[in-house]
Amino acid sequence: MVPQFRSGSQTTSSSSQSVINETITSYQYRTGYSYAASGHNIKAETGYVNPTATTESTQTVGGVNFSWTSPNLEAIPRWQIVVDGSAFSLQETLITPGLDTVTNITRTITTSSTSETTSTFGQ
Repeated sequence: MVPQFRSGSQTTSSSSQSVINETITSYQYRTGYSYAASGHNIKAETGYVNPTATTESTQTVGGVNFSWTSPNLEAIPRWQIVVDGSAFSLQETLITPGLDTVTNITRTITTSSTSETTSTFGQ
């Protein structure tokens, strides 16, 4: 027996989903140094107010090579009080070079797709 039909339709659907897990790591480096001094009723005994840059170092972090320049800590200015017996203040700040921050970003990207196809036929 052979089936006989005059018309009909067929529907096919498919769906897929992909998941991507991604990790991004970022390294920020400070390759120089910063020295600052402030105050009142003081003066530099050494005649200069910035340390000399003499030390150079290298480092490898996460497969990245970098070098930096550091101050000679023996060359940081020496301070003296201008008017003995009077109030004075001194604030020194030294920010050294090297690895500054490491940022890790982890994210998941999920993509879904659905497709539906309908075929209609007739005799």
